[in-house]
Parts: sequence; structure tokens; C-alpha cells
Amino acid sequence: MIIDGTNLILGRAASYAAKQALLGEDVNIVNCEGMQITGTKADVFEKYLHKKFDMGLHSKGPFWPKRPDMFVKKTIRGMLPYKQPKGRVAFKKIKCYIGMPSDLKGKPEILKFASIDKVPNLRYISLGEVCKRLGWS
Repeated sequence: MIIDGTNLILGRAASYAAKQALLGEDVNIVNCEGMQITGTKADVFEKYLHKKFDMGLHSKGPFWPKRPDMFVKKTIRGMLPYKQPKGRVAFKKIKCYIGMPSDLKGKPEILKFASIDKVPNLRYISLGEVCKRLGWS
């Protein structure tokens, strides 16, 4: 299964991908930098900057990734029982990509239920912007 992440809400798409991986399906998510996080810019930036800089120690973690594909993968990991064998197997079935790689064949699915058009307000920010604020170049 190939999922196009452009204009999808991160949490809804991640929960769908986690559920499909637990069912035994290989999940590829492309265009991760185009996913959206709902909330005001100030709230979203404050939340993730707090997670990155104010929690734990710089040498021991917890570490949050700067790249959008790894950011999505860590979000999905939080929705899996990754400390159990079935969760580890499911987590290995998930692949995330920046852009559309040429080696993937098939038409990507567009998840209508996870589209940003479903949000009644206009408060959201793209994952690419959040990652650039965290230090991704």
C-alpha cells in the first residue's frame, strides 16, 4: 500500500498506517513533508521545540528527528505496541519517504477521511515547516 501524504492530517494518517501494519500489510508513505499538523503555529512550534530542547539530557535523549520522514515514522511508532513482538514486526513494515521515490511502483492512495479539508478551521501548519524550525535543511 502506498499512501500520498500531501495535505493529510498527520495523526489520522499515522493511525491508519499503524492499523494496516498491524494487520500485516506493507505501508509506504510518500511526500511526508506535505503532511499537516492541526493547531496554531505558535502552539505547534512550542510543543515540538519543548520536546526537542527542554526534555531530558542532550546526551541521553529523548531524541526527536528533524527530517519529516523520520518524524512521521516516530509518530507511527507511538501508535504501535513496539515493545512487543507484533509491534516490532508491524513497525518494520512501515517505510516513509520525502518526495516520491522512483523505485515505488503503483498509484498512491489518497485518504479522504484524513484530508485537511475535513478541518472546520484554518489552523494548521505543514510538517515541512515544523521540521525546518527544528533544524532540518
